[in-house]
Amino acid sequence: MENLSLNEPPPGSPQRQMGQMPQPSAVLPDVQPQGPPQLPPQMFTTAAQLLDLTDKKLLLVLRDGRKISGVLRSWDQFANLVLTDTRERYFVTTAESEPRHLYCDIPRGTYLVRGENVLLLGEIDLDKDDDPPPGYEEGDVEEVFQIQRAAEMQRKRKDKIKIKKVAQLWGGEMEGSGEVLF
Repeated sequence: MENLSLNEPPPGSPQRQMGQMPQPSAVLPDVQPQGPPQLPPQMFTTAAQLLDLTDKKLLLVLRDGRKISGVLRSWDQFANLVLTDTRERYFVTTAESEPRHLYCDIPRGTYLVRGENVLLLGEIDLDKDDDPPPGYEEGDVEEVFQIQRAAEMQRKRKDKIKIKKVAQLWGGEMEGSGEVLF
């Protein structure tokens, strides 16, 4: 096997075949040649980028709209995540004459999240973690959960009405128009 250096042309190049070896100082005096910039190996796969986030508190937004925060403990090549000390955060607005913006955190324990369900992922600043979100105040868990459930039921009713109108316009029930389960 042949010993090569960065200053030599690649094997099979015309310069190498003719025996011409360029001197580094002949091209640009006092300049040392540098190789191409090297990226760390973990930058080549998406799942490996999670390496820097292991054992840090993260916020995940899932495809179904849920907001989950927890400490990333493990992950795999498909970006499936294991989170501990997980909390699900709900944001609601009351339907009063003067609406209030409320939020609450519901403890969920250890969570396994399939990688394809992660819409957004970010690290939480621990210095600001205890502060309420801007424009929101912390509400009672039961009250916030009831408001959230009522809003979800109202959204489902509206979706059913839309589906019926589309079915009338298109002349029948649309394929795959059933309720989506997550």
